[in-house]
Amino acid sequence: MSTPAEIQFKDVDLDAVAALTGTLAVFVAEDGKLDLCARKVNSLSRKALARLVESEKFEKMKAGDVTALTFPAGLAAQTVLVCKLTRRPTALEARKAGAQLAKARGTEELTVLAGNIAKAEEISLGLALRGYSFDSHKTADKPGAGAVTFMVSKPEEVAKAAAPMAAIAEGVFFTRDLTNEPANILTTDDFAARLAAMQELGLEVEILEEDELEKLGMGSLLCVGQGSASPSKVVVMTWNGGGEEAPFALVGKGVVFDTGGISLKPAAGMEDMTMDMGGAGVVAGVMRTLALRKAKANVVGLVGLVENMPSGNAVRPGDVVTSMKGDTIEVINTDAEGRLVLADVMWYAQDRFQPSGMINLATLTGAILVALGHENAGVFSNSDELSKAFIKSAETEGEGAWRMPMGKAYDDLLKSRVADMKNVGGRVAGSITAAQFLQRFVKDDVPWCHLDIAGVASVKSETALAPAGATGWGVMALNRLIADKYEG
Repeated sequence: MSTPAEIQFKDVDLDAVAALTGTLAVFVAEDGKLDLCARKVNSLSRKALARLVESEKFEKMKAGDVTALTFPAGLAAQTVLVCKLTRRPTALEARKAGAQLAKARGTEELTVLAGNIAKAEEISLGLALRGYSFDSHKTADKPGAGAVTFMVSKPEEVAKAAAPMAAIAEGVFFTRDLTNEPANILTTDDFAARLAAMQELGLEVEILEEDELEKLGMGSLLCVGQGSASPSKVVVMTWNGGGEEAPFALVGKGVVFDTGGISLKPAAGMEDMTMDMGGAGVVAGVMRTLALRKAKANVVGLVGLVENMPSGNAVRPGDVVTSMKGDTIEVINTDAEGRLVLADVMWYAQDRFQPSGMINLATLTGAILVALGHENAGVFSNSDELSKAFIKSAETEGEGAWRMPMGKAYDDLLKSRVADMKNVGGRVAGSITAAQFLQRFVKDDVPWCHLDIAGVASVKSETALAPAGATGWGVMALNRLIADKYEG
């Protein structure tokens, strides 16, 4: 499992700067003024920092940008990273600055001379998040990154503020690892085992096997995996950190690989379907974060783990299956499988836990990519209050989310001639009809959001806080939602 860099916070010791090895980092305000730490580096390096600040190169740098001074005279360090940063950065600006330091640092030990810089803890979070790499299947020797130390004027205060952020970083890394993992490694059995291992963090973890799912009547979920040799499962993770109140429920789609089934996908790009369990990955990462930071809330996370494969046993277009709720579903397209998984898990979550609210996450539709690209997840909801609270949390954490419409006219597209509903409503409004399908499995008194994360769970190019690949989108936003809305 990938782990974020361990970051230490120490008192500023200017007398020790000259002898520090590896890489140093300093911050310079946009007007070019140097703080105490930067002035010390400037003095030791024979005014090299001042010459940079006076140059056209510094003028062209944007806030948060980093440039390097290599082998500076008068210092034992091989490199000094210079970050241009406003004196009062926002949390997101500070994180992006930290991410730029992570990109530029290499593998040497890093000492960040932060002094009195505002939001040093947010800089450390950005540095930790951008330091991620997924290379567990590469055989070449991988040099480990050196230690990271922040020299700050109030180390105890900054360390206290950074502690819950370390839990967030670990949750994001867990989600990224799961989402990046190839399907021959992350089978349904392996996925469930990784979640069961979180019992050591204080989570209660229960794995429901196929025979139990059959007894519960989860015909909708089970039909998706019946063509695969991998057994379908539902994993329930419970965190009881609050009082006697009902838990908030998170439900994730965990299709470990999606061929499309009998409605086979095109070969080009099918390898990307290792990320089709991204919704379950986010739920797992959030539950890990809550346990690590000992959240004072009751939250239950449920994931449906299946593999969608074509075989002689696979569900066919035209088949009719019966959900746990009792509704019958005509399967028109076996590649619209995620909603079949979520329908049963969502109903089970409500039936067993009577949650105060519920959010499901899924890499559900290509249509949401057409609508929103890779910048925003689609938010569908029956509750203005919950959707607004989530979107606010996402905005605070810099994770894009946009509310999408729902309505009866879209619902009518799911009418079936032979069953209670079809699993698809045609090409138009594909992400909306998928949400309308899911809403049929939400009880009237349960505030609910569906998050379609197909465009944001994994991307081809780097983002502000992540390299190309899995982003971990949603872990920070949902952790923020729980903290702000459900912790006393």
